[in-house]
Amino acid sequence: MTTSPLDRAADSFAAELARHRTERGLSKKQLAAMMGFDPSYVSHVEGRRHRPTEDFARRAEAALEASGAIWQRFQEYDHLRHTRSERDQRESGPAGRWMPPATGLIVERELATLTHTEDGYHCVIRRELYNAGVEPVTRYLVRVAVDRYPNDPGRSNRHHREHPLTFAELQLRAHREEAGEREAMHWRTKYDRDAFKEIWLLFENAERRFPLYPGHSATIEYTYTVGPDKWGPWFQRAVRVPTRRLAVRLDLPVDLDPQVWGAQISLSADEGPLRRAITRRDEADRAIFDWSTDDPPLNARYRMQWRFRAQPEPEPEGRRVRPSERMRGLGIVQRGADLLRQPARPFDLPHEEQAAQEIVDRLIAALARLDELHPFAKGVGVAAPQFAIDRAAAVIRPPDRGAEPVVLLNPRVVDAASDLDEQYEGCLSFFDHRGLVPRPLRVDVEHAQFDGGRVITSFEFGMARLVAHEIDHLEGRLYVDRMAPGVPLVPVEEYRESGHPWRY
Repeated sequence: MTTSPLDRAADSFAAELARHRTERGLSKKQLAAMMGFDPSYVSHVEGRRHRPTEDFARRAEAALEASGAIWQRFQEYDHLRHTRSERDQRESGPAGRWMPPATGLIVERELATLTHTEDGYHCVIRRELYNAGVEPVTRYLVRVAVDRYPNDPGRSNRHHREHPLTFAELQLRAHREEAGEREAMHWRTKYDRDAFKEIWLLFENAERRFPLYPGHSATIEYTYTVGPDKWGPWFQRAVRVPTRRLAVRLDLPVDLDPQVWGAQISLSADEGPLRRAITRRDEADRAIFDWSTDDPPLNARYRMQWRFRAQPEPEPEGRRVRPSERMRGLGIVQRGADLLRQPARPFDLPHEEQAAQEIVDRLIAALARLDELHPFAKGVGVAAPQFAIDRAAAVIRPPDRGAEPVVLLNPRVVDAASDLDEQYEGCLSFFDHRGLVPRPLRVDVEHAQFDGGRVITSFEFGMARLVAHEIDHLEGRLYVDRMAPGVPLVPVEEYRESGHPWRY
């Protein structure tokens, strides 16, 4: 069991390395090739069997373009390795002070508040810092990232290329508080990209410098504003520095009828619901949503999402609009149509690459519209026949909303686990009901790429269920064909699992 600060620092380095590698979609073998190392060495470092070297850390930082995060973790580890006596002094700490499972700068409390205004969204981040290291802190790195269409990366990238986020519109302001004094902080740009900014907040201004010395505390606060054309309906906090308490608040107009939910993900777990419930209170014309957690693990991400239901669709002839009618309004073919019972035509790739790309783009755009209508916490998929397109294409958005959509062209299941489980499924083509469907816990799928090549991808648990559901559509099946005889469909009004992922 890891107990020493040195071991914990090595663990933090390994976790940071693994996080950036997985976010880049690289295997250990691929990363090793980029770095010029043997694959087993990368595996041993991530598995905590080998300690990192300076050469390894520098190459990993360069290969993964980690914005200094990997190199920072190595410096923390290397500093501990060379200064054990100072480490021991740090580890004891002031009496009664909470000490995190790492070294250097820590966040004792953070409150992140996002307010919906007439001009867009106003963000205030307030952090109480403590310097548990041995050197003065003179700057603090912060990030501002926007994603207008989080479920459609291609559309978001195009949008932000055409309408880049600028520092002028951000109106970034920062100040520091210590011992009752409040002083402005200067800042300096580190990275300036269309949808992403990294900024150094400096512990100085035009009048003087005020480093955060070892053993001292200070509160920093920074604010910025983003227009509604660039801010998607989610607010995410990532734990990059050891943190004692993290709190998030959404301040939204009551008259927009906000519906809010949350999700969390870490290196050791797939996306799931927040473990602590979001609370709501109304103050005059504002709806305040609060959530908090204590001692969050490093690299964990917490996301609050919302949608506004202020303009419901009109109810025809005085009756309530059925969920299936809303889906029909999006152009989704409903149960009973002949096309849903016919096998889809495969693509001739690469000759039909352009046609395949156009259909996939249409399906990805449909996913974005669907996510504005319904939370789909389990993930969601669409198949071309559901849009009256007789071609073998499907797109699946995983439960992790930050993940890239999975594109399937000419797919077929080549292997499946013998172990089955039953979970409730819904279908966009008859959204008024849910049904209990047995599915294998793993499916191996052979599918085509746009250039005509074919690959086999293995999907497990929730993704296996989503993928199998969409392949059924391409083969002319519906999930009711998979249900056990005599098992009834559940009306959506009686279904109680909306907003929750499948359980495994």
